[in-house]
Amino acid sequence: MAKRKVKGNPNATITMPIVNPGAAGIDIGSRSHFVCVSQDNVKEFKSFTSGLHEIAEHLLYYEIKTIALESTGFYWQQLFVLLQSYGFEVILVNARHVKNVKGHKTDVVDSKWLQLLHSIGLLSNSFQPDFFTKELRQYVRHRKSLIETGSMYIAKMNKSLVLMNIQLKTVLRDLTGESGLKVIEAIVKGVRDPDVLEPLVGKRVKASRQDIKDALNGDWRGEHLFELSQNYSFYQFTREKIKETDNRIEALLEQWKEKNGDEKIRKGYSKNKHSHGHKNDPGFDIKAYAYEMAGGVDLSQIEGVDVGTILTLVSETGLDLKSKFKTAKHFASWLGFSPNRKITGGKTMSSHTPKVKSSLGHAIRQAANAAGNSKSRLGDFFRRLSFRKGRTVAIIATARKIAVIIYKMLETHQPYCYEYTQEDSERFKQMQIKKTIKNIKKHGIAQSDLVMAF
Repeated sequence: MAKRKVKGNPNATITMPIVNPGAAGIDIGSRSHFVCVSQDNVKEFKSFTSGLHEIAEHLLYYEIKTIALESTGFYWQQLFVLLQSYGFEVILVNARHVKNVKGHKTDVVDSKWLQLLHSIGLLSNSFQPDFFTKELRQYVRHRKSLIETGSMYIAKMNKSLVLMNIQLKTVLRDLTGESGLKVIEAIVKGVRDPDVLEPLVGKRVKASRQDIKDALNGDWRGEHLFELSQNYSFYQFTREKIKETDNRIEALLEQWKEKNGDEKIRKGYSKNKHSHGHKNDPGFDIKAYAYEMAGGVDLSQIEGVDVGTILTLVSETGLDLKSKFKTAKHFASWLGFSPNRKITGGKTMSSHTPKVKSSLGHAIRQAANAAGNSKSRLGDFFRRLSFRKGRTVAIIATARKIAVIIYKMLETHQPYCYEYTQEDSERFKQMQIKKTIKNIKKHGIAQSDLVMAF
């Protein structure tokens, strides 16, 4: 039993039952890890591979069964996997849940606090994806990093062009589209004549041919041309690496299809011919893989949910959300879309949503922002809330709604349907009429004034 002295009476103690006998706590560090198997037994181990095996042998010697690790950066990952291979039950604890330690904070104190809280059952395990999802997630996150790196070189190329007064960005919507890349490649190869560069721009560009020619007439400076050439090479390099990463992702999804695929579900997929792809989308049809992995659920039917959202969902959590989150509310809370209400004395002091760093949460917020521009019920909901409380609140609320829809679709295997029924339309109409009448009475406007106004 864990004991704590009662203030004012040193002889009395409060006992707490041991829920997890044989529990240990490990404070993770970049150079060493502190292992606590009991409150009077803390030992430091190096973070080398040999040190990780020493930790496992040390825990086996003391007959430890379950271990709590604090999620510190990415230093916990190798130890987490190794301890699992030794047969231990390992839980990963959110740092926010164990931060309230009294007194001077040290690594030894942290490990003791983890061991104590875990032994009395006050720590909960954080979400951990399976091995397939982990591998896919690593590729997809690396791919996202490459895209961000490529965007940096696009900005640098545009800067070099502007400094030479080559206003290509003013006549082209996308500098790295087909026309833009042709022009930049020609400039890098030594072409300077606007009459030669202008025909490289496609005929579908809305700008006039004269404006295009004027935009390509500038001050050709050697230092800026050198920088443009190097940034163009770096951009091309990142695009090649993105293609290589896409090949690895597709190969991994093909392996899943060979082991777990279902031919009947695969035949039910029909590609939407009207959907417009993005230049950063993978070269393969991720929607087809997601459709089969979800058991015949097409998530792309949801307004705002595109290829990027689906790829992020598959790689971050997988599509079996029911086994990882009890309800849709738990899923939305994990993403950071639920208000973190703080109530004192029956009064709500704060209800802000918590700050959660989540790639999937960011992707769903982008989907919500896109849904806000659509002519749909989700779009109507977004615009009403945006008018009343601002766009930021509308994005979070719509993102939560999309997250719940995704969970319900994957849980019930039902197609997406979020349209107005006749009853909903009539109810919404009556609400608007009542609201209008209320505003008229509030401002004391007479019926005759309304007739004259119209």
